[in-house]
Amino acid sequence: MTSRTTYKAIVATAPGQLELVERPVPTPGPGQVRIEVEACGVCHSDSATVEGFAGVPYPRVPGHEVIGRIDAVGDGVHEWKVGQRVGVGFLAGEDGTCPSCRQGDPVTCQNPVITGMTTDGGYAEIMLAEARGLVKVPEDLDAAQAAPLLCAGLTTFNALRHSGAQAGDVVAIHGLGGLGHLGVQFARKMGFHTVAIARGANKAELALSLGAHRYIDATVEDVAAVLRSMGGARVVLGTAPTAQGMAQTIPGLSPRGQLVVVAVPGEPITVNATDLIFGARSVAGALTGTVADNEQTLAFANLQDIRAHVETFPLEQAQEAYDRMMRAEVRLRAVLVMKPSSPQHP
Repeated sequence: MTSRTTYKAIVATAPGQLELVERPVPTPGPGQVRIEVEACGVCHSDSATVEGFAGVPYPRVPGHEVIGRIDAVGDGVHEWKVGQRVGVGFLAGEDGTCPSCRQGDPVTCQNPVITGMTTDGGYAEIMLAEARGLVKVPEDLDAAQAAPLLCAGLTTFNALRHSGAQAGDVVAIHGLGGLGHLGVQFARKMGFHTVAIARGANKAELALSLGAHRYIDATVEDVAAVLRSMGGARVVLGTAPTAQGMAQTIPGLSPRGQLVVVAVPGEPITVNATDLIFGARSVAGALTGTVADNEQTLAFANLQDIRAHVETFPLEQAQEAYDRMMRAEVRLRAVLVMKPSSPQHP
């Protein structure tokens, strides 16, 4: 248990503005634990908090890709112990009573605990979390490497494994950023004929190094035509937030193929109904996953040596990390690190 009485935290105070503050160390309430944070990813979804979207109140500590150790437990918490290594993802608790929860689908809970939005998140040295939302984290995973797996990793892993694609099927990852570079690795390790789609010849080397069998440069190639020449993609995972780019892949889907959307473009995705009807193609969305899904993501990534490419920043540089992430200047995930950790992979 920590002996300190205060801790440092980064709070969003106005649209786009982050401020370093000192706060008193809180006591976990019933059903909660206190976590000493090791690392926290800086995710594009944090913009909902920092920019004041969706009614998130200021001040609020952002961050939902949290790795740390339990420092204290509240009343009624018996399954978790002080010193255990844990993670906290985007969905960190459900109400258990809404129609979705009652039907066994807590991922679409109508009143969820959302880390960094409904509760303070991991841009801090200390945070509180609901014990029911904790993820077990393997000891041999580097904190900075593991943090993005709790959101970007979970999102791509779950979307791919539940897509209906089978080993040997053509699966395309649209986008090669923070989500896409993990999607390519997961797709390859799942046994799919993996295609990476991005803009620019300069991304080909990265795509192939991550495991892609084929790289499509959308600036000079007809994406749909290339996919059709391969027999069509059983699945396209849309990880780049460009509606037009996603829509252009739909004619390249195989019969009964599916575009699975996990990135949120700023504009609507326009779909030609003919492309859907003739070929029985579809467009679907996918949203993160459960605590168990997150533990399986970490286990699979650890087993298959799938790693996020990260750029680390100390907590005090959270504003720089966030701004660079929003300008897409980070290669490929930004992570705030509270404590030194083991050496990182590339």
